[in-house]
Amino acid sequence: MNTVLLVARREISVRGRTKGFRYGLLVTAVLIGVLASLPKILGGPSEYVVGLSGPSAERMAEALSAQVSQRDDTTMRFERYPDETAARAAVQDGKVEAAVTGDKVISKSVLDGDLSVMLDTAHRVVATEAGLVSAGLDPAKVQQAQQVTPLTPVMLNGTGEEAGVRLVFAMTMVVILFMLLMQICTWVAMGVVEEKGSRIVEILLTAVRPWQLLTGKTLGLGVLGLAQLLVIAVVGLGAAQVTGAVPDMPAGMYGVVANAVLWFLLGYVFYAAMFAAIASTVSRQEELSGVLTPATMLLMASYLIGFFAARTPEAPLTRVLSIVPPFSGMVMPVRTAVMAVPVWETALAMGLMVVAAAAVLALGGKVYQRAVLRTGARVRLRDLFGTAA
Repeated sequence: MNTVLLVARREISVRGRTKGFRYGLLVTAVLIGVLASLPKILGGPSEYVVGLSGPSAERMAEALSAQVSQRDDTTMRFERYPDETAARAAVQDGKVEAAVTGDKVISKSVLDGDLSVMLDTAHRVVATEAGLVSAGLDPAKVQQAQQVTPLTPVMLNGTGEEAGVRLVFAMTMVVILFMLLMQICTWVAMGVVEEKGSRIVEILLTAVRPWQLLTGKTLGLGVLGLAQLLVIAVVGLGAAQVTGAVPDMPAGMYGVVANAVLWFLLGYVFYAAMFAAIASTVSRQEELSGVLTPATMLLMASYLIGFFAARTPEAPLTRVLSIVPPFSGMVMPVRTAVMAVPVWETALAMGLMVVAAAAVLALGGKVYQRAVLRTGARVRLRDLFGTAA
């Protein structure tokens, strides 16, 4: 065990001290912080200046003010004009964003979506009231008769706002898991080829056994990957809470983050062993991307399934793939983020993933042990197992 830890410390020291890793981690933290704050920055308070003219100007202002009062992030100021010509001039000079005169709304270009909806709603209210008066009806009594208590929404997976937050969180999480797994597993594969091509591995294997070298390499780079994941989680959640970019986090979301970290570790062991075993069959970096294609495609498939599972967490196929490894490494944390998953499903998925990771690690260790000292032409897996036989 001491030998494995020694190799792991070497990997952490070599990779962790590089400028690429340190600057990359810093840039990642800054980008995550900015992205977490971006919804609040871009979706900040909306301030509109609207011009009004005509006999219904005052009632339009009242109808618009009633809508604005129901919004926490919107303010509206009104300017009165004597006629349509003055209103048009105000729009042209940029004094107001839009002007309503009679049944026309005047603007320089296409209106902001929210403003367009509010103006149209206010116009409908004013026009309807005018029509009722013309028909000899009391608009107040008609409005009172239309005041019906709306249906009370009861959502088993939380409120609509919570569901939106969970969906965004799940999609973000699967992207981060995919990027980190791809990055760290590629580091493992490149390290294996680099040591094999430079024949440093021959020197290392005089002091440690092949399985110890592979385990230590996987463990060391896994620690760096975990550090990146924790930085992303802490910075992202912290920035979102401080800036108020998202509402209060739904109940249990911090547990979801811890669950995602655990799934990252299981997925990392599975894919890192696979990437290392495949990489040990070649001696040059130029050959690496070609031989890694099957493993990369498997990881990509898991990512795509996990991404779409965020929108269909209760679909039969999603439930099955959230249990079957290696897809469970992406799909199950996404399902957990979006909805409440039965404990037995989570336990079964995790148990199967542990078994699958252990099996791939054992098989990968054997392939690595038999192929890592073979230089020159690419080593075929058929030849390795044929030799073992």
